[in-house]
Amino acid sequence: MDEQPTNTENPKHRHETRDASIPAIVKFAVGLFLSIAVSMVVARLVFNYFAAHQSLGPPASPFENTRELPPAGVPRLQVEAPEDLHQYLMHENEELHSYGWVDQRNGIVRIPIDRAMDLLIQRGLPVQTAPPQGEVLQPGSVPQYTVPKGYTPAN
Repeated sequence: MDEQPTNTENPKHRHETRDASIPAIVKFAVGLFLSIAVSMVVARLVFNYFAAHQSLGPPASPFENTRELPPAGVPRLQVEAPEDLHQYLMHENEELHSYGWVDQRNGIVRIPIDRAMDLLIQRGLPVQTAPPQGEVLQPGSVPQYTVPKGYTPAN
C-alpha cells in the first residue's frame, strides 16, 4: 500500500509560520529603557543647572495686592454680575412700563407696552400698498397687513 501524506490544510485559512523574534523584542526593551534613563539624567542635570544659575526670588505672597487697576475710561470686569443683571432688568422693566421722551426735539415719546398693544388693537397696523405689477419687494422689506376692526387677541 502506498502511503502518501494527506494534506488537510485549507489554503484559504493560513497562519503565521514563524514566531516573534525574542532577541528583537529584548533589544527594543533595552533601548527603550536606556532612552528613558538618559532622558531622566539629562532633565535632572538641566534642572540642577537652572537651580544654581537662575534665582527666582522670594515666592509670591498670596496677600500681596500688586494688581494694577486700569486707568479711568477703560472697561473693567464685572465684579457683581448678578447684581448688575438685576439692576439692568429693573431699569428695562421700568422703561417698558412708563412714559418718557425718546427724542424730545422730534416729539418721539415712549409709552407703556400694555398701552401700546391696546392702541395697536384699536388702530390696527399701518397698511402698505401693494407694489405695482412687476415690481419686486426690496430685500429686508416686510409686507404689512391690517388688523380687522373689532379683533381682540385671546388671552
